[in-house]
Amino acid sequence: MGEGERRRVVAGVSGSLESLAALHRGAYEARRGGAELLAVLAWQPPGGELAHRRAMYASPVVDFRREAGERLRTALRAAFGESGPGVPFQGLVVRGSPGRALVVTADRADDLLVVGAGCRGRMRRALFPSVARYCVAHAGCPVLAVPPSPLRSELVTVHRRIGLRLPLDARELTNGSPRPTS
Repeated sequence: MGEGERRRVVAGVSGSLESLAALHRGAYEARRGGAELLAVLAWQPPGGELAHRRAMYASPVVDFRREAGERLRTALRAAFGESGPGVPFQGLVVRGSPGRALVVTADRADDLLVVGAGCRGRMRRALFPSVARYCVAHAGCPVLAVPPSPLRSELVTVHRRIGLRLPLDARELTNGSPRPTS
């Protein structure tokens, strides 16, 4: 680290619940270690770089970057409200795939890269590569993969029941099981 440089915690942000959990953990780690928090949102043109280059009438990249910046601001507000994370931080919008963008940003040996581990199933793993796995395999700094909240599986169950129009007892949400009626 050079003169005047502060240790950094780099947190990947997409707006998902998992990335918001990683952002909170990143703020905690930055606070604990007296570090700066870098919230990084990666973006690519729709269809990817190759499709964008081959398009006959490619949309202006500046519009995609602006939309990515707005997604980052929305995620930061969702995570911390208007008060912010309570540590020195900056938001970065980086063009590229999420894993690569995070690894390139967390380029110092003393950085800490924080990512959401996400919910993984066989089908999802086949369709969407894991950003956390990419970061663990390629980062030159420590990587902290934040597991999903146990509440996530409960939320998925509730959404599934609602989608299937199955009855939902609100008492299940507060104490785990409905009380017997007398």
